[in-house]
Amino acid sequence: MFTQQDNEDLTRVGPGTVMGEYLRRHWQPFLIADEVALADGAPMRTRLLGEDLIVFRDSKGRLGLLDRYCPHRRVDLFFGRNEECGLRCVYHGWKFDVEGNVMDMPAEPANSPLRDEVKIKSYPVMEWGGVIWAYMGPKEHMPERPPELEWGLVPAANRHVGKRLQENNFAQGVEGGIDSSHVGILHSMLDPSNPNASFRERQRAIDPKVSYLARDTAPKFFVRNTSYGLRIGARRNASDTEYYWRITQFLAPFYTMIAPRDPMSPIAGHAWTPIDDHNTWTFTFHWHPKNPLDSNYDPQSVNVPVHPDGSYRPINNRSNNYGINRDTQRLYSSSGIEGIGLQDSAIQETMGPIVDRSREILASGDAAIVAWRKLMLQQARHLKETGEVPLPKQPELYRVRSAGIVLPRGVDFEEGARELMKVA
Repeated sequence: MFTQQDNEDLTRVGPGTVMGEYLRRHWQPFLIADEVALADGAPMRTRLLGEDLIVFRDSKGRLGLLDRYCPHRRVDLFFGRNEECGLRCVYHGWKFDVEGNVMDMPAEPANSPLRDEVKIKSYPVMEWGGVIWAYMGPKEHMPERPPELEWGLVPAANRHVGKRLQENNFAQGVEGGIDSSHVGILHSMLDPSNPNASFRERQRAIDPKVSYLARDTAPKFFVRNTSYGLRIGARRNASDTEYYWRITQFLAPFYTMIAPRDPMSPIAGHAWTPIDDHNTWTFTFHWHPKNPLDSNYDPQSVNVPVHPDGSYRPINNRSNNYGINRDTQRLYSSSGIEGIGLQDSAIQETMGPIVDRSREILASGDAAIVAWRKLMLQQARHLKETGEVPLPKQPELYRVRSAGIVLPRGVDFEEGARELMKVA
């Protein structure tokens, strides 16, 4: 039984919470690099792990992440001047460098002790893999670099990074990312030629190359603990002598990888970065280990269209029922909502910003969900008891891939897919 306290510990991410302190030991991806590309450009408001922050790139190109409010009179530093290697509050001119040190106090005497005494809260920031990362934990525990996920290791031409706002807790996003049993149902297409036939008779996979997803909608799950999180094998019938294995990777604290449709296709994955208890930045990564993404790769076909105002809120969202088209739902698709990502957002958001897990009735297809919750609570509570989180300081452990493969019955999925899951 998943209790209310379990739910509280899993989903609350602000300062001082069990999960919040665990997440702070990891580097957090929170911006696409292009969002704050210009030296001395406009500062950007952001929110991460329940804190209001301001990010800017100084005259030398260094990134700063500070408390959003000036410590003098709590003015919003969004209105500040980003100039001469610092961010200046426009109210009384207090100016701060990227490390939060005071550079100038023009309204104070030149010998004011406040110059040495005042420091605004700041967090280390790093640009890597086309993404900007923040570390919000104790400095003495800061890993040297972010997790070495493969999309960050390939050349820029070999990857694409998308981003959208989800108005739900990060846990709901991760649980959707590792839930392979919904793929052949929520994301299925329908044969429109016989609309009077049953739903089950009309189902077909969204990708013809992996028709097993719609042909066998009740996979059997095999969940293995790993040094980085979980390796999840969803087994479906492929023939009388073979199984199709859809192998999903969960990498702590909130990364998931989707099985590619074939060895030549780009690999896809997500990061579910908590903004606060009720909102999440959902990053979608597509990358190819060896080749640039070719002209056939269309980011618009795989990413959820978002408003161009910097909010990253999907154009179709809760306010317009995610653009659901009932005729499309009747004839062509399971959901009537266009796009896999938006289908996921619709389901995850409409559970409520934090789902009441104590009221769920879990089934055999939820084995990965149960394993993930146990793992995350165990790791967060271990930190509380011991003060240690070893994984973030081992970024090389993240060098793995997901996989989709047909294997003879009797062959263990980890053994049969071992080479596919290696990062060179």
